[in-house]
Amino acid sequence: MADSSALYLGFDLSTQQLKGLAVNSDLRPEHEVKFDFDTHAKGFNVTKGVMTNEAENEVFAPLLMWLQAIDGVLQRFREDGLDFGRVHGISGAGMQHGSIYWSEQGERALENLDCSASLQEQLANAFSHPYSPNWQDASTQEQCDAFDQCLGDESRLAQVTGSKAHHILRFRTKYPNKYEHTSRISLVSSFIASIFLGRIAPFDISDVCGMNLYDIRAGAWSEELLSLTATSSGIGELKRKLGAADIPEDGGAFLGNISPYFVDRYGFNPSCAIALSTGDNPSTILALPLRPMDAIVSLGTSTTFLMSTPHYRPNPAVHFMNHPTTAGLYMFMLCYKNGGLAREHVRNLLSPPSDSSKPWQTFDRVSSSTPPLGQSSHPSSRMKIGLFFPRPEIVPNVRAGTWRFLYDPTVSTATAANETAWKQPEEDARAIIESQLLSLRLRSRDLVESPKGAHAHLPPQPRRVYLVGGGSQNAAIAKIAGEVLGGVEGVFRLDVGENACALGAAYKAVWSVERKPGQSFEELIGVRWDENKFVEKIAEGYQEGIFERYGIAVEGLDLVEKHVLKRQ
Repeated sequence: MADSSALYLGFDLSTQQLKGLAVNSDLRPEHEVKFDFDTHAKGFNVTKGVMTNEAENEVFAPLLMWLQAIDGVLQRFREDGLDFGRVHGISGAGMQHGSIYWSEQGERALENLDCSASLQEQLANAFSHPYSPNWQDASTQEQCDAFDQCLGDESRLAQVTGSKAHHILRFRTKYPNKYEHTSRISLVSSFIASIFLGRIAPFDISDVCGMNLYDIRAGAWSEELLSLTATSSGIGELKRKLGAADIPEDGGAFLGNISPYFVDRYGFNPSCAIALSTGDNPSTILALPLRPMDAIVSLGTSTTFLMSTPHYRPNPAVHFMNHPTTAGLYMFMLCYKNGGLAREHVRNLLSPPSDSSKPWQTFDRVSSSTPPLGQSSHPSSRMKIGLFFPRPEIVPNVRAGTWRFLYDPTVSTATAANETAWKQPEEDARAIIESQLLSLRLRSRDLVESPKGAHAHLPPQPRRVYLVGGGSQNAAIAKIAGEVLGGVEGVFRLDVGENACALGAAYKAVWSVERKPGQSFEELIGVRWDENKFVEKIAEGYQEGIFERYGIAVEGLDLVEKHVLKRQ
């Protein structure tokens, strides 16, 4: 039964911010706060939340900044009137593929925090390495190649681990002394749980799948990949650092009560439960009771496409993970480095908006007024298809750059577009949206199915497309998303779309604490979730004719990507 007085906190540690959201047992948000790293952090020279080493394609964030942010967010909650004594449970979401390296001193300090001092002060020497690699980091190609070779090729690696992303091998190779003095290794998600728990928390069953070390089908660590990472003689030591034996199969497992530090410093109830934290993308799919054939497009710093599926069909271009709460389900994910920042780059090249408070005004107007695929005449005329990658991309795996092509669908050829044929930067506005969405459609087309019932005559596509993240506020993107991806019932936005990760984490905390024996996440959340309050339809989905035209353009994008890959 829902407790009307109880609150649950969800935290989202992302590239540029730490967000906190408090919901009640009926799932309604009551407080939301954020700590923006560029704006609020003191003493760190970061840009958009990260530091870079361009010479080695490294992108990373200072761990002490994150600690400063945790205290900062809790202080903002207090200023917003939150009564910490009402909080019954906490869970978190952390950006995936980042790793944290604890020292032995750090483990001891975490267990003996003093409420009179800040986390940053007390954990200043808690880490064998002071930075965490960011998902935008592109320094691990050599290690990724080694992992491919270890199991035969990248397809076999994807079959075993569901993905291809790795940092621990690079860390051990580049910093052997720091690796030797590392006591435990956390992911960003388990780092959040560790801070609130007051001891090192285990990985969750979903986020662990992003490490390239876990055999998803076997439900165990891959001995071959552990051996590659740590050498055969170091497997035991690496397992100890990972806490390899401690991964709970129950996504709602109770880890323990909150650290006394937060009870004494902020007034939390000592019985406040700490639930497993998960990755930001797994947490996003928990922001609503997702139904089969629903798709979520997260339009944040990265662009991410998410679906829940009972089918395990991995390939090297995508990520498959265990579902964060529901055994027997998998999570399908496409993730692109060049998401919101790439769109901002195009936006900033356009004429300034007439209203400075609406920075996307010109971008919206120009992209909406440009015809689909830049075709000014017959649908069979040449299509304008571009790739816009300010940073090296992972899907496809290409260097940074911008490429513009004219694709002739009648003969399946693509030629480079000159400035006469492609008006820059105006036509880039729609082209970058189309390019990102076409890539999603290209790589998800084997997972979607034709609708059933009255809509069985329609081509394969999602039932609904849900937009979350900052870009979900952009009307032009929503409209084009429906045109490219379809959506039998349309395109929808969560009313807390920019806080979807934190919302999913808060829901996970509700489920972890209030579920009945055997009650699934979907059962508990589905009963309490009022669709009319939480989502709104913002654009039409499938539109006959234009959807099929974009289906032709998918083949053009595939051709263009292969052309660029071949020549890099």
